[in-house]
Amino acid sequence: MSGRISIGLYNTYDRKKFREAHRRALARAAPIAMAFDFNLATFGFPFPEDRKTSVETAEFVANSTTIGEGGRYFKELAEKGRFHYFQYPKSGFPPQLGIPVITTSRPFLREIGIREMAEGLMSGQSFLLIFGLGPHGMSRKEKELGKYHFDLTGRGISMETCTAMGAVSAAVWNEIKERQMRKRL
Repeated sequence: MSGRISIGLYNTYDRKKFREAHRRALARAAPIAMAFDFNLATFGFPFPEDRKTSVETAEFVANSTTIGEGGRYFKELAEKGRFHYFQYPKSGFPPQLGIPVITTSRPFLREIGIREMAEGLMSGQSFLLIFGLGPHGMSRKEKELGKYHFDLTGRGISMETCTAMGAVSAAVWNEIKERQMRKRL
């Protein structure tokens, strides 16, 4: 695989105060990113302002959770330069993270499938898989910032964010590994 995947967590919880829901989402996303060799990015997270670097931010979160080996994976991602945080995008997501793909059970933009993503990754394209956090996920306007939409089930079935992160990541990884094996044969 010559392209890269980033898991993007888009905050739709509290925009002013860092809450337990933010901490849990990060602690759960980090092991997924480590397991599948993905990057992790956040958008609009209200991290404490005294945390100046990704490593300091990861340590702040990791030191207060038991999830993900007590935050070990989150710290490792940050130390390897694979965790980044951004403000809310105004006109689009950072291009260095790849083609933005909004994960949603109600797609209304052009949809992309697992096979198409895997082909793109194998040919050097990178993708940013964006997951909306919060009880209502991303708004329609926020979803318009993606180039593509992706519904894992293809049936409009909504999943809890962490469940969706794991399922989507495993499905993409599996498709890539199968393609790599076929190439070797």
